[in-house]
Amino acid sequence: MSKKLLFIVNLHAGKTKSRAPLFDAISIFSAAGYLVSVQLTNGVGDARRFAREMGDDFDLVVCSGGDGTLNETISGLMLLPQRPPVGYLPNGSTNDFAASLQISSNPTAAAEAIAKWRIRTLDVGAHNDRFFAYVASFGAFTKTSYSAPQSAKNALGHLAYILEGMKDLDTLRPYCCRVEADGESFEGEFIFGAVCNTTSLGGLVRLDPSHVILDDGKFEMLLLQMPKTALALQNLIIALMHQQYSAPGVIFRHVSHVTVITGDHIPWSLDGEFAPSAPVVTISNIHQGISLLL
Repeated sequence: MSKKLLFIVNLHAGKTKSRAPLFDAISIFSAAGYLVSVQLTNGVGDARRFAREMGDDFDLVVCSGGDGTLNETISGLMLLPQRPPVGYLPNGSTNDFAASLQISSNPTAAAEAIAKWRIRTLDVGAHNDRFFAYVASFGAFTKTSYSAPQSAKNALGHLAYILEGMKDLDTLRPYCCRVEADGESFEGEFIFGAVCNTTSLGGLVRLDPSHVILDDGKFEMLLLQMPKTALALQNLIIALMHQQYSAPGVIFRHVSHVTVITGDHIPWSLDGEFAPSAPVVTISNIHQGISLLL
């Protein structure tokens, strides 16, 4: 009896519009004994809906698209009592999480790896009533991930993020909040905050891979305090570039639970997708919440 594979495809993601690699992937899955059902997304929320409504009926769910497509797929599966493993064919403009997981950007190679059925469990984040696969962030560079037009992302890739990020640098503003994390409390003005399970944030901020374990029940929390002078800002950027997490203005912790309390307006980004401001944001680590085929 054939195994069943749900293939969720976002044709609008990434630079390459040829469908040939997708046919090659389907051929690989079929040769591995899967009966493949393809679902094409037409807009925001489709991948989440497909995963939630159909995931129960399949042995494996594979998505093709950018990190946003992966976020939606995992978010839909997290609502199921029994979650099938997930495969990912990265076809976005930055593919942060795929880079952290060393998933090939070649769809054929990624499909072949999935067919070998090597399972790796990963922690998943809960952000109030939503989920994220690898990062929840606010502040500088955060808006970049969801404000850069898709056409610019497709054409320019990393450069689109950098250009948008440079705009943010000209309008740095402090976000006043209290951050409670595993018994510690940090209160003040921050220009950036991230709770993540990755080595790359928006293609701009990179974490030391030796500090990041993807299934340990802990997230990496990075907070950047508002610099008071241009020199302090320069030193902060240098510290980030050199991954100096004990530098002045940098707060870095391994945590499993974070609460952000604010009277300020703080929009969030979840895996590059917009999430609205809330007076209280609770972020929890769902230990080994999903199984990914690499």
